[in-house]
Amino acid sequence: MNKVLQTQRVSVNRLKDRGVYDTDTIYPVLDEGKVCHVGFVVDGQPYVIPMAYARIDDKLILHGSVLSRLMNKLATSMDVCVTVTHVDGMVLARSAFHHSMNYRSVVVLGKAKAIIKEADKAMALDALVDHLIPGRSKTSRAGTKQELKATHVLEMEIAEASLKQRSGPPKDDKEDMQLDYWAGVIPMRTVYDQPEAAADLRQGICQPDFSGLS
Repeated sequence: MNKVLQTQRVSVNRLKDRGVYDTDTIYPVLDEGKVCHVGFVVDGQPYVIPMAYARIDDKLILHGSVLSRLMNKLATSMDVCVTVTHVDGMVLARSAFHHSMNYRSVVVLGKAKAIIKEADKAMALDALVDHLIPGRSKTSRAGTKQELKATHVLEMEIAEASLKQRSGPPKDDKEDMQLDYWAGVIPMRTVYDQPEAAADLRQGICQPDFSGLS
């Protein structure tokens, strides 16, 4: 079901036409990413840390060691800001001032809280592994009770979020259009290379199908 996630806190103020707030547009951008940046404040000190993540329905899943001071703070249902950004191209204008990027950037505001039940933690971690490598939870050993105990698994409801995006060619000033400088877009994309087996991999183990990576 498509939902609108706009609130005053996440509304795009500059270049408002680039702001999008519906889940049908935002969720695919989240699902395409692999790394988010999590911002929060502890004792007046702001922190931003990169983390792997996954989405399960209307929640983001985060994880980290229970020995991490920052993760322990995050697990207390504190306010956090999660961002996911894709750079789709470098936009080269005739003037340096109008150079830009084509991008898609999602900001989610909310509270992170710990997932307590062991079965729920295991399911969330499987979702995270499968988000990074589709199907990998079925082709790797499941976490042990001790490993689950040593891991904080957090969930964050996606209730306030916005997507800001740019696409298309450069936008030069009219008086610059006849200048002798090249203008255009250099597209960018993430490409996976051939898998490299571990040097100590036992012989006879077949490589899983990684064709789902794109």
